[in-house]
Amino acid sequence: MASTTAGVRRRSALLPQAHAPRAATRPGSRKERRRAGIQGWGFVAPALLIVLGLSIFPAVWAFWLSLQSWDGFSTPTWVGLGNYQAMVTDAALRDAVGHTILYTVLFVPASVLLGMALALLLNRTLPLIGVYRTAIFVPFVASAAATGILTTYLFNPQFGLANTVLRALHLPQQGWLEDPSQAMVVITLMSLWGQAAFTTVIYLAALQDIPVELLEAARIDGANRWQSFWHVTFPQLAPVTVFVTVWQVIGAIQLFDLVYTTTRGGPLDATQTIVYYLWQTAFKSLEFGYASAVAYGLFAVTLVITGGVVLYSRRAKVEAF
Repeated sequence: MASTTAGVRRRSALLPQAHAPRAATRPGSRKERRRAGIQGWGFVAPALLIVLGLSIFPAVWAFWLSLQSWDGFSTPTWVGLGNYQAMVTDAALRDAVGHTILYTVLFVPASVLLGMALALLLNRTLPLIGVYRTAIFVPFVASAAATGILTTYLFNPQFGLANTVLRALHLPQQGWLEDPSQAMVVITLMSLWGQAAFTTVIYLAALQDIPVELLEAARIDGANRWQSFWHVTFPQLAPVTVFVTVWQVIGAIQLFDLVYTTTRGGPLDATQTIVYYLWQTAFKSLEFGYASAVAYGLFAVTLVITGGVVLYSRRAKVEAF
């Protein structure tokens, strides 16, 4: 018993020494974690400052500005919700909303359907298929200025290529960009020329991800090409269609660059969209407070549309986000 008690005492006396190195390493590991955290924040800080400086701070400042009346020079005047109330009775803004809706209705379905059709054509094994795919994508990377210049050249009523072809065919010439009833259609066509490449690339990537086994099984069951597309391919493309539709709607609502480089909102304000009206209100009329209110109204509408489509797609079990 005495020897056993002595052995226990010796082991208990050795226990603190065994744990001593672990306790000694804890402060060091804490210091290392702190140093690693400081290094991590050092790498993240520049990007964080850019995000705060170029997005969050301007957004907060614009909302504060939307509650004031300011011309950019004098002292701002607090008006509260006055700018938002003025938007309800603004006839010019109402017209701009109508023009934007018209453009959205013309552009979004056409861009989605055209992108899907081009993707189906390019999803084949053909000679020089890489060249065709590159050629389809080239207009998407062209600048808005280049697209605007090309639009002006093609659809100029006096010397444009479109009217030259009509004259050669002995058909009546059109006003195109100078006709209030045709100008928005022309802008829609040029937007399709530049933006359909985006939907084409997205659909092409989605088509290449469809399992070949599904198409082979449909073919074995006797389905023809149209039945295979409608019952196999199209359901697989449903999430991509939701994503592309939301993306194109947001882009259509924010149309500005092509209008600015071609018609400047004309003729007779027939192509004045919401964003162009916002820009004109802010930088020509110097009504920065009211323009900020219009911008936040546009943001609210975009958020509601996006949220509604996302909720509907999730309830329909077609999740794209």
